[in-house]
Amino acid sequence: MQALAVSGMIRRMGRLHWLALFLAVLLSWVAVWLMSAPAEMRSLSAIYGAEFWASLCAVGADGTGFVRLWAMWSLMAGAMMLPTALPAFATFDEIPKQQGDRFGFLGLVAGYMAIWIGGSAVFAAVQIGLAQSGLADPFGASLSRWFSAAILLGAGLYQFSALKDACLAKCRMPLTFFMQHWAEGPLRMGLRLGAVCLGCCWALMALGFVGGVQSIAFMGVATVLMIFEKLPDFGRYLTRPLGIALIGAGLIWPFI
Repeated sequence: MQALAVSGMIRRMGRLHWLALFLAVLLSWVAVWLMSAPAEMRSLSAIYGAEFWASLCAVGADGTGFVRLWAMWSLMAGAMMLPTALPAFATFDEIPKQQGDRFGFLGLVAGYMAIWIGGSAVFAAVQIGLAQSGLADPFGASLSRWFSAAILLGAGLYQFSALKDACLAKCRMPLTFFMQHWAEGPLRMGLRLGAVCLGCCWALMALGFVGGVQSIAFMGVATVLMIFEKLPDFGRYLTRPLGIALIGAGLIWPFI
């Protein structure tokens, strides 16, 4: 019976609205990879072609670069956070009242991403502020061991917070979440889901300032951690150990 349910879910993921979602994730990863490429590779217009990518990759942490930084963070959010919400999207698509309504599905995803695009503006402003204060370089990497330690400690402590627990509980029980808010419609549920996800993951996203927000390695590791943390059977064994590891890293970071 369970195998049949999984088989049905896989078949539904071959529909147009799922293919559009997977394509959006893929294009987001391609975009952030282009932005993270070395300067000499970015200058090879014969490879990348469009001048748009060259200007986007040359993001500077100043007032004039805010829109481009915002675009970069928004693409990072699409690449990293859409995969973490796939269980919730799949649950929504499984609800009998929803099946066959691809516009409802797209409304849910649009609401979810609207929150993260708004959050990306905050991250972009923070990056500019850090660069102007001398705490980070123009690409978002911390220039101070003590500041890096503070980020690690803050992220580690947040793993034990009541807000983190409340947000994770909703992420791990998407069916209950949708049943509670079904009357609000897909778009508003997407906004709620995005807000819950932002409350759950913002501190882990902020860890990018330790090693550079355009690091593909950081993005990959953080995405995997956030995916597993939202799984109900596995995530509960990850959240607090991860917090302990981050706190430990923060305590020793200034002395490494």
